[in-house]
Amino acid sequence: SKELKQEIVKKFKINDFDTGSSEVQIALLTARIVTLTEHFKSNKKDNHSQVGLVRMVNRRRKLLDYLKNNNPKSYSNVIKELGIRK
Repeated sequence: SKELKQEIVKKFKINDFDTGSSEVQIALLTARIVTLTEHFKSNKKDNHSQVGLVRMVNRRRKLLDYLKNNNPKSYSNVIKELGIRK
């Protein structure tokens, strides 16, 4: 998990010291969302984790809105890289 996180940060960072930019946060949230959706395929009644999943999706949505308003070019690149939208 730690190695996966470092890979994601390396792929989406803006500069060498970047760990918290919107792009990186969106990519990390997307990775966590994907793993949780896989978890729900075998654990359908895990309502507690489902609440956390909804929070993550909402947080990612807010970050995407922020990025779209402030840096549309980066927004389109992140969407394309992660395959979130069509």
